[in-house]
This record gives sequence, structure tokens and C-alpha cells, in this order.
Amino acid sequence: MSDIPDFLDHGRPAVPDLVVPRGVLGFHLPLRPVRGRLVRLGPLADALLTRHDHHPVVARLVGEALALAAALATALKFRGSFSVQSKGDGPVRTLLADCTELGALRSYARVDAEALAALLAREPAPDAGALMGNGYLAFSVDQGPDRERHQGIVAISGASLADMTGHYFETSEQLRSFVYLAAASTADGWRAGALVLERIAGGGGVDPMLDAAGQEESWRTALTLAGTLTDGELLDDALPAERLLFRLFGAEGVATSAPRALAFGCRCSRARLAEILESFRAAELDEMQTEGEIVMNCEFCNVGFGFPRTSLRGRG
Repeated sequence: MSDIPDFLDHGRPAVPDLVVPRGVLGFHLPLRPVRGRLVRLGPLADALLTRHDHHPVVARLVGEALALAAALATALKFRGSFSVQSKGDGPVRTLLADCTELGALRSYARVDAEALAALLAREPAPDAGALMGNGYLAFSVDQGPDRERHQGIVAISGASLADMTGHYFETSEQLRSFVYLAAASTADGWRAGALVLERIAGGGGVDPMLDAAGQEESWRTALTLAGTLTDGELLDDALPAERLLFRLFGAEGVATSAPRALAFGCRCSRARLAEILESFRAAELDEMQTEGEIVMNCEFCNVGFGFPRTSLRGRG
């Protein structure tokens, strides 16, 4: 127990201090209306996913959500956090993965264990649509209490998280895209990654000699090449990102930007949780205690924080 008062204790709990320096690599195809990002979480995926004892089908979905959050967050200019969140009536009631502008990642999933067992009895390898059920998928940018929160929502539709994201881009953003997500337990632990392509409008950076038909053909060629990607390639730590991109798009030419780091990014602290507890009434705090202590568990990093009941006043 820290000697610092709970409301001042902003120390990070004992979680992995892990950074993947080259977690996201942006790229574009010169003079073509195509840009994208390649995301590879490497050992960070294992550090994040093994914080919880999820069934492998759930861990895979969470891993894909983490890779997706990193891919989409690093396409934006913002200060705060970008999140991918779903709520549905399937076994995975809630799924959340978020990434800050500095690349700090965290996630959690709320699972109905009985519903999951029933689904697995019928479908040993259920897809994301079956796991999430009917509900919605939200993409949000939160830049703090002083800024308006931006959010886009789409109904859960499709078999995979990649399909759902593509549907959102097409219907809500009028943006043509390609999304490939993968997560799997490997000999080196859990790994997760993403490849996202976007078709940009003709203009700066696009060959002025390409007419509309030429630009469309370039986009279709990029989709064909991206479609040759395999899970094994995306999740292979021994295959450098630049080499993978050249393998995919070398015939078209590919240019990369500076890589961006990703890190284990739970933002919990005793101070945050103490503030939450102080919002409860004193009588409610009394009901929460067990042998004079209240234990709160962070849903993201799965660290339990114990608070002596006598250290909390509560309301009223």
C-alpha cells in the first residue's frame, strides 16, 4: 500500500512497461490514389491480451480491435483517445479498444460466459458477428471535457470486424477502403496486426495524367495486391514491415513514412479510482466493503486496488 494519499497517488500500477517502436508504418503508392497503414503489435499484443483469461475466440476479437484502433487513430490529428467500441446482445456484450495520440493502447471485453458456452457448443469457431450479436459499433474521438466528442455509429453487420469497419467507411464516411485484421496465438505468444488502405481523391500526390478510369484501375490493382496478404505474413515478427509492404506493392512502388510507436497504455491509478469511489454515498461504500476494505478492479489492465473503508468519506 502506498504512503501517498489515494487522491494524490497517480502512480502507474505494476503492468508491463512495453513499447513497440515500429508498431505503425504509414505508406502510400506514389502517383496513385492509395494510402495506408500497416500495424503490427508484436509482443504488445500478448501483454495486452493475457491480462484477462478470455476464451481464444474472444481474445482474437479483442486483438483485432486493438490493431484496428491503432490503425485508425494514427490516421488522425488529435489529442486524447480514439476508441472502437461495440455493444450487442451476443456473448461479447461490450468490446472496447482505444489508442491515444501517443500510441498508448488498452482494451477490455465484457463476456456473458453462459451465452458464450452455448454459442461454442453450436459453433466451435464463431465469427465476430456471432460473438457480438445485434447492436452497434462506434468509432469515437475523445479530446477531453473541453472539446466536443466526435462519434460515428453503425449497426453491427457482417461476419468480421473488418467487414463492419468497411461498411462504416462506405456508408458513413463515403470513403472507399480495404481493411484486413488478424490476431492469433503463435509460438511466441499472441500477435495482432492490421492493413488498412484508403482511396484518396485525385489531386496532390496523384499522377495528373491519370484520368478517373486510370485512378479507378490503380485502386483496383492495389486491392488485388492487398488481397494476397496472409495472416502468417502479417503476424510474423521476423518479416520486417518494409519488406512486407514491398512484397505486396513493390510492382506499383511503395513509399513509407516515419514509423510510430505503440505501447501498453492503461491509464488507471489509485487517484482515478478513489475519485470514483468518493462519488458514492457513504451507505453504499459500507455495502461494498469486505472486512474493512473495498477492492476495485481495473477492467483494462485487470489490476485490483484495495482501499481501506476508513480512507473514503463518500457523499452524505
